[in-house]
Amino acid sequence: MAELMSLADAVRALVHDGATVALEGFTHLIPMAAGQEIIRQGRRDLTLVRMTPDLVYDQLIGAGCVRKLVFSWGGNPGVGSLHRFREAVQRQWPRALEIEEHSHAGMANRYVAGASGLPFAVLRGYAGTDLARVTSTVAFVDCPFTGERLAAVPALNPDVTIIHAQRADRNGNVQLWGLLGVQKEAVLAARAALVTVEELVDELTPMPGAIVLPHWVIDAVAVAPGGAWPSYAQGYYERDNDAYAEWDPIGRDREVFQRWLKDLTDAEATA
Repeated sequence: MAELMSLADAVRALVHDGATVALEGFTHLIPMAAGQEIIRQGRRDLTLVRMTPDLVYDQLIGAGCVRKLVFSWGGNPGVGSLHRFREAVQRQWPRALEIEEHSHAGMANRYVAGASGLPFAVLRGYAGTDLARVTSTVAFVDCPFTGERLAAVPALNPDVTIIHAQRADRNGNVQLWGLLGVQKEAVLAARAALVTVEELVDELTPMPGAIVLPHWVIDAVAVAPGGAWPSYAQGYYERDNDAYAEWDPIGRDREVFQRWLKDLTDAEATA
């Protein structure tokens, strides 16, 4: 059964140095608060996995938490580059960053394989691209029935997956709705799962298009109102477009970023 605990305690219990961690969310319900708590706790040598790394991964990379990034697209949506990500790749600051790049379809299928208990996934993709040449986790196989040449990618099984959702009940069942990505698959593929939620309720009432993750696939639930900001949580708050634009000059300048990082960690120290 999922345990209800504070975000700090949940990160302390589930996210360890050297772990493979997926913080998933697509456009909304991005687990920003959880990522910043990982920074505050000073985790190191993480392998981060995500289909679409954005601000929270830029922050984690700039803080020196990350050894490797497994992804299929990276950027500040609607604004431009992730400058901490770029500097880690180009100048090895604050440390060198290993990257493993896939297509969106490849990443989604890797999560599905992990959730299904399969060693790898097969898909039509990657043909005509250079990804197979530069990414060791892309291979090609022949279908034993038709002889068709197909791409194969290994399953993803993160040590811990972290997602944000709208609400959970007191038994740890989690409900989320709206624009979803691969949160369900990423949770089911992981060895452990942490979910931050906007609120805790006595009963999960039906919502159009909602999915419910039962308590037995989740290890910890932490109440974190506003935990997806500046992304949005449908039914709770809208996307803060200004915050995405304001991140660009912070992430672009190393000294400005370091001041932001100090403010983040000092805020926790005085809380």
